[in-house]
Amino acid sequence: MNKRQLKDALYEQVARIGKAVSSPKRLEIVELLAQGEKTVEQLTSELGIDIKLTSAHLRALREAHLVTSRKEGKYVIYRLTGEDVAGLWVLLREVAQRHLLDLRLALGEMVAAPDKLLTLDRANLLQQARDGEVIVIDVRPSEEYAHAHLPYARSMPIDEITTRLHELPKDKQIVAYCRGPFCLFSEEAYQLLCGHGYRVHKLLDGVSEWQAAGLTLAT
Repeated sequence: MNKRQLKDALYEQVARIGKAVSSPKRLEIVELLAQGEKTVEQLTSELGIDIKLTSAHLRALREAHLVTSRKEGKYVIYRLTGEDVAGLWVLLREVAQRHLLDLRLALGEMVAAPDKLLTLDRANLLQQARDGEVIVIDVRPSEEYAHAHLPYARSMPIDEITTRLHELPKDKQIVAYCRGPFCLFSEEAYQLLCGHGYRVHKLLDGVSEWQAAGLTLAT
């Protein structure tokens, strides 16, 4: 193999990763699996596509060694092959946000009211949550919380909030977070809690963003 062939081979190997994440649905799969293990059926439900297409996307990600799987009874359960895969998703999204005006406009629509967003930095949020000055709630499904969550956060899945309002004090600020900037669970929580008279803000971070920043997660 000459030098040109060697360079071509090296770039081709790296391009395998780019090809694997070139689909919007595959990127969403990576984000979902960053929250914890999921079955093909769970992913299919979240993605809103048929199970054959979900399996095809998973096969492409597996061929690039970005996901792996195990069998548990009749179910096939998928997970990311490493934390760096979740970090790749965060990096791709951040680069896209810096360079793509259309993405910034779309995100702007999701957070149209600036007062929705928490202005505390991560260190101050952590300190205030530890001291009980703010209440951080994780509105993702409980199994995702169990896999990993922000320190001092309480699990309060979006579909349980209405029946658990009595657990939230009205004299303290509530901070809701979910899977990251593209997730709408925290927006739902914001609207619901505001409607019941709570002081609430959204945190755009999810566990992947927290981890990518080098911060410790709780399990």
